[in-house]
Amino acid sequence: MKNLFDISGKVAVVTGGSRGIGAMIAEGFVANGVRTYITARREDELQATAAELSQQGECIALAADLSTADGVTRFAAEIREREPALHILVNNAGATWGASVDEFPENGWDKVMDLNVKSIFFLTQQLLPALRAAGTDADPARVINIGSVNGITNSHMQNYSYTASKAAVHHLTRHLGAELARERVNVNAIAPGLFPSKMTAHMAGHEEELTRAFPISRMGSPEDAAGTAIYLSARASAWVTGHVLVLDGGLVAVS
Repeated sequence: MKNLFDISGKVAVVTGGSRGIGAMIAEGFVANGVRTYITARREDELQATAAELSQQGECIALAADLSTADGVTRFAAEIREREPALHILVNNAGATWGASVDEFPENGWDKVMDLNVKSIFFLTQQLLPALRAAGTDADPARVINIGSVNGITNSHMQNYSYTASKAAVHHLTRHLGAELARERVNVNAIAPGLFPSKMTAHMAGHEEELTRAFPISRMGSPEDAAGTAIYLSARASAWVTGHVLVLDGGLVAVS
């Protein structure tokens, strides 16, 4: 019972790991003894994050563009070559787009769906051999998909493809969670609420106003994101699969 949250010695991949929630989760993994690969498109930002996190443990940067099928295939092949057994895959890379319903463009729809949904499925598919190799009956391998409260409740914003994509991520999580658990790979999702990130940068300066109605009236912190991911990666959650864990300070509960 003493080691229920111990994840040391595991190997993880965190997509979109150079900033925001991805970097928060990656830091939690690295600080707790996980060899952690982070990926993003921008090499300079990625290397800077890896250098910072490497002061606490082992963090490896591999630049990749997961918005394309070719990018997913190349990245998955590199991970499989380096790590025949992968304990944790965090599918965090994502995009959003905003436009009025009358003017919302097809490319804004396709860009978001390709990265937020399609890449999650095919990266998971291509890393399954390594995930299967790492999973055991007592402690399965883990896939953690990053959804959003916007996939559960009305965002009241003009981000139509984003909300649809996150609802799709949640349902894909349920589907894969039930199916892959038979192969010792548990699949769950985190649905974050308001965290500091590039996507929420336009809200800077209004945090107090935005969170006043939250039951826990503050934005999410790095410890909140990392702690939830650690739980979903540790022995403590070995009997949990196909679920969406809402991480929002109570926002959905009062919506």
